[in-house]
Amino acid sequence: MNALDWKIYESITKYIYETLGKEFGVTIEGYGQDCKVIGKSGNAHQIDVLTSQTNGIHSSRTAIECKHQKKKINKDVVMKLLSIINDTGIEKGIIVSKSGFTRDALNFAKQYNIGLVELREIEEKDFDKSPKQIEIADIRLNIQIVTKRPEILNIDIGNDRNIKVKDEFHYHNFAIINKDGSFSLLIDYINNFRKEINLQNKMLEKIIKHYKTPEATLFNKATKESLKIDGISFTGQLNEITSNRNLNFTLVDEVWLIMKSIFENRTFSFSENGAIKENKK
Repeated sequence: MNALDWKIYESITKYIYETLGKEFGVTIEGYGQDCKVIGKSGNAHQIDVLTSQTNGIHSSRTAIECKHQKKKINKDVVMKLLSIINDTGIEKGIIVSKSGFTRDALNFAKQYNIGLVELREIEEKDFDKSPKQIEIADIRLNIQIVTKRPEILNIDIGNDRNIKVKDEFHYHNFAIINKDGSFSLLIDYINNFRKEINLQNKMLEKIIKHYKTPEATLFNKATKESLKIDGISFTGQLNEITSNRNLNFTLVDEVWLIMKSIFENRTFSFSENGAIKENKK
């Protein structure tokens, strides 16, 4: 973007007219140093961008002159293009300028039907009338997520006693103190049992596993309650959970260039990645 020179400027102009003209039957006949047209005078005229358009019966050509200069374009440039199209028989001429046009250039071009276009990098002052971003597309994604999840159905600690908790975090309150004074967390047993359920991969089939804990104590850190236990039996199953999500988002691209067609009073925004949008009033 920082290396925008006259060659890139010419190429961008060609791309713009090629893209915008597709729906109107406009094609690029040539552009650059090799694009030359012989006039009635016998002289060869170099045309920056040469387009043609046909409606199936009649066809016409347009010579586009690109001016990547710091100074405004004066009437001498317009007069030169007028002489070229008169000599070659090209039906229309357009001048694309980075820095705009002088008053005499505007008056002369309007009198002889020469199109004038300002094409330049966007500036802060343009944001009042032109957006900073171009919306490229609206995207809607419908996502179905299927998850296999081991579920704990029951925790039996013997003598018709069960551990009942309100949510997952309550499992962390329980510790198993062994006869030798060592201890384990109940959540570690639960996680090992869940791994076992996943490994067996038996959907909706109840699985039971017993862990021996002879002469151990189940301690609840939250209630300070202690219970003597000799083992823990877990019952669980593998469930399948289906969830649907709808995601909506808009793809955007930053505006890089602004193009103003002066006599037609139309303005377009262009992004670095080639998106084009007309700025409607």
